[in-house]
Amino acid sequence: MPRMVHCVKFNREMEGLDEPPQPGDLGQRIYENVSKQAWRMWVQQQIMIINEYRLNLADPNASKVLDQAMEQFFFGEGSVLPPEFVPPSQKK
Repeated sequence: MPRMVHCVKFNREMEGLDEPPQPGDLGQRIYENVSKQAWRMWVQQQIMIINEYRLNLADPNASKVLDQAMEQFFFGEGSVLPPEFVPPSQKK
């Protein structure tokens, strides 16, 4: 039987992650409060943020940017899109 959590993104009981997605308090908080479906949404958002900000994942500052965006995505008012971001459907 899958592990269930009350997902903060969907505000309902859903299947939870199999393990914390990263070490530390934020990873544990996500494990306890985020569904697999919401996590998949974050992965897509994270890819967009990495590409739009041209983050170098070897740079510790990039991890800080992503952690802050992840915190906002799940526990804040949502992740802020970069000002230059144009959705793929609107690109010329």
